[in-house]
Amino acid sequence: MTETHSYPVTLTWSGSTGEGYDAYSRAHDVAPGELAAVPMSSDPHFRGDPARANPEQLLVMAASSCQLLSFLAVAARARLDVVDYRDDAEGVMPEANSPMWVTRIELRPVVTLATGSRLGQLERLTRIAHEECFIANSLRSEVVVDARFVIDGETVATAHV
Repeated sequence: MTETHSYPVTLTWSGSTGEGYDAYSRAHDVAPGELAAVPMSSDPHFRGDPARANPEQLLVMAASSCQLLSFLAVAARARLDVVDYRDDAEGVMPEANSPMWVTRIELRPVVTLATGSRLGQLERLTRIAHEECFIANSLRSEVVVDARFVIDGETVATAHV
């Protein structure tokens, strides 16, 4: 029998919408299971608090984190020694769409490999990791990965999937 995984979260908000759209607080907290709550709000463009994370950022964070974890698993299985990983990811949500939605998530990881690493399979490993990413597989948004691989401070390869 196949196991099913569950991911409970608890969201809490209190306030009043009685004064209209411009007046109510967008601040709320979301707790993933028993972990500490994450203070959230809407994007500042939609009257949110810029000091709090917004759902669009969490969507991009989830895609970025999932690609990291998928790539590390694929690299470990291939005995490729990854020693550092940094992703400056970005989600794009055009206002022209009605209803609005995040149409594209761009992941731009810079992956540092140990000296002496084999380079021949980086594009394939990046593609496999992308194909195995649970979050990317769950999204309607286009998720693209433009990876750069570094050894001893020098770019040695790139991969686009």
